[in-house]
Amino acid sequence: MVEGCTVASVLGMLEEREAAARVRVEGLREEAARLAEVLEAAEIELDRRVIAREELVEALAVSAAESTAVTEAGPEREAASSPVPGSTVPPWRDGLPVTVLAPDYQRLLGVLEEGRSAGRGPLKAREIAVELGLEKTPAKVEGVRSKARRLAERGWLVQESSGTFSAGRWPVPVPDAGPSA
Repeated sequence: MVEGCTVASVLGMLEEREAAARVRVEGLREEAARLAEVLEAAEIELDRRVIAREELVEALAVSAAESTAVTEAGPEREAASSPVPGSTVPPWRDGLPVTVLAPDYQRLLGVLEEGRSAGRGPLKAREIAVELGLEKTPAKVEGVRSKARRLAERGWLVQESSGTFSAGRWPVPVPDAGPSA
């Protein structure tokens, strides 16, 4: 009978180990399922970022091709200074042509120049947006305001204290410089 007890106790130990292994396997399956969900979300995010990068590279290539086509058609001097969308706005100086600015900035300046020629006063960003044919959504108006401020900071426009903008190219005033004598 001793042999029967030993077999029973060994069988009992094996059943306990089997149960523990079963619990561990279930826990690992749950963890694997959770990790599969996390992996799937990470793969979706990666795909989105790859697509965004590819779209940007494609857009930049098209822009560069258009810029190259324009510069090859124009004189050498103009080709060296032709802007690309998103380029920086250089500070205004005497003799600097408007063509050094990106097209959006040139159109914005054109609207204000036309307004000045027609005898209109300074315009608000919303009015400039309308003149440019943009929607009056806050995003579009803020984009115009940002561009106009950038032009004003660099001396291409004048920003009035009322927040309106007018055409004019003057050196950028130095804040808190005091009266000049």
